[in-house]
Amino acid sequence: MTAIDPVTLSILSGRMEQIADEMDATLFRAAFNPIIAEAHDASHGLYHAQTGDTLVQGKSGLPIFVGVMSFAVKAVIEKAARDGDLQDGDIYIFNDAHIGGTHLSDMRLVRPYFRDGQLFCYLASVGHWHDLGGAVPGNYNPAATDVFQEAFNLPPVKLARAGQINQDIIDILLRNTRLPQSAMGDLNGQLGALDLGVKRMDALLDEYGANTVAEALDALGTRAESLMRAQIQDLPNGRWHAHDYLDNDGINDTPLKINLTLEIADDQMRLDFSGTADQCAGPVNIALPTAVATAYVAIKHMFPDLPANAGVMKPIDVVVPEGSLLAAKFPAPTGGYTETILRMIDVVFAAFAQAAPEMGLANAYGTINALSIAGKRKNGQPWVMFSFYGGGHGASLTGDGLNHGNAPISTATIPPMEILEAAYPVMFRKWALRPDSAGAGTHRGGLGAEYEIEVLEENGAEVFLFGERGRFAPKGACGGGEAALNGFAYEQDDGWHQPPLASKMRGIRLRAGQAVRLQTPGGGGYGTPADRAPDAVARDVARGLISAEAADNTYGPKWRKARG
Repeated sequence: MTAIDPVTLSILSGRMEQIADEMDATLFRAAFNPIIAEAHDASHGLYHAQTGDTLVQGKSGLPIFVGVMSFAVKAVIEKAARDGDLQDGDIYIFNDAHIGGTHLSDMRLVRPYFRDGQLFCYLASVGHWHDLGGAVPGNYNPAATDVFQEAFNLPPVKLARAGQINQDIIDILLRNTRLPQSAMGDLNGQLGALDLGVKRMDALLDEYGANTVAEALDALGTRAESLMRAQIQDLPNGRWHAHDYLDNDGINDTPLKINLTLEIADDQMRLDFSGTADQCAGPVNIALPTAVATAYVAIKHMFPDLPANAGVMKPIDVVVPEGSLLAAKFPAPTGGYTETILRMIDVVFAAFAQAAPEMGLANAYGTINALSIAGKRKNGQPWVMFSFYGGGHGASLTGDGLNHGNAPISTATIPPMEILEAAYPVMFRKWALRPDSAGAGTHRGGLGAEYEIEVLEENGAEVFLFGERGRFAPKGACGGGEAALNGFAYEQDDGWHQPPLASKMRGIRLRAGQAVRLQTPGGGGYGTPADRAPDAVARDVARGLISAEAADNTYGPKWRKARG
């Protein structure tokens, strides 16, 4: 056991979290593309010098990156060991999803931090770059059958050697993007965040000493593990099963099963995804690091007070079957990883709703609806509007779900309409809540949203959609009802059309004045709908969140008396 006192441990924990938070803020302010600057699709943290385990992560970054970046740092540790040339001032860069997790849009920078000539820890930065080549602007290619059709694939290489930037690497990167200015701005933002991290770590170790800070990092990991074991110990022992489906893989119109067995035994937990569909042709595969990191995110949702530290996962065994779409092998496409990890989280929520109903959460809307609209301006310059869109969150024992929230894989925000309209030749005809989209229950789910986006550029545009939940609705918990399905349509000269695969399509051509429409799912309900308070139903009807007809069909006519 460490001898560090609790007060010092608490202070150092806060100080190190603040370092990661400042790194997050530095990138958010410096990044050129709205996915980082506005949506905060990025993350920073401190990682163990020998194992790569997560030590500290900022509160503003994406939770999915916590576990994934640990694998990225481990990949750098292994490369540095093979090469035998790790130095102070080195910076590694790569986006290979099969090594570092998530997808090729997420560019990772890893920097060793030295103190008095000794490696102390690693600092890491990851951010979603706007475009990295590939067949589809924005890199969400629903028809990709390998990673080479998704984006430029960079393995771990040294961007800087002993503080000297290798311009050749930058030249290669900028030659493989449609938006080199955006890429250069994002890269400089990440380099600035790492520089700040080094500066703040220097100040911290100057004040407290390397030995004390190292003791604190060890103690934080031990404490995280103890807290997790205590939380598991309070749950009933047993086995519970849950499953759900992805609509298709974008290539073959066949549902793909995500299967889970949850097992709790005293202070240990097992998440076994055996029975999940095999690796598929299309880009809803994920690599093993992503699957393990997703299990961590789901657990953090169930136990929100636990720290962002690798110790949390020590009592938890995550079983991912080899050959499944949750452990895909290179060069399987992984661009749509977001849709698959959301379904993994959904089945964890569903299993916990059986094991501990008081902790149960109904499914959230379950898709980021990655939508790219791209074209060329009159001067020939390319433009790419990539964004993701919100929906309803699931209800729980304590209340209704959140209306129009972001996906539960992140703390990112939905880019504001005003920012998107200012940056790109589009106009939002509609941005509103979607009535009757929430799952019914004692507590209803949150509402989804409706978006209608018109192209203004006289050269027109091409549209690409990568979504889910077009055929399998978000589920309720403990007797709650399902939410509405995802809906997508696009305008042509002869009217509105829908994709044959429901939630995925590429190569949609729009003329100026034509639009696309998204109707996102709500969240599932919690508890029996008949037990919902009549005045709550009446209030929802009065606010236009549910129609009177739907209220009659779902909750019965008693709400009308409450309306007065």
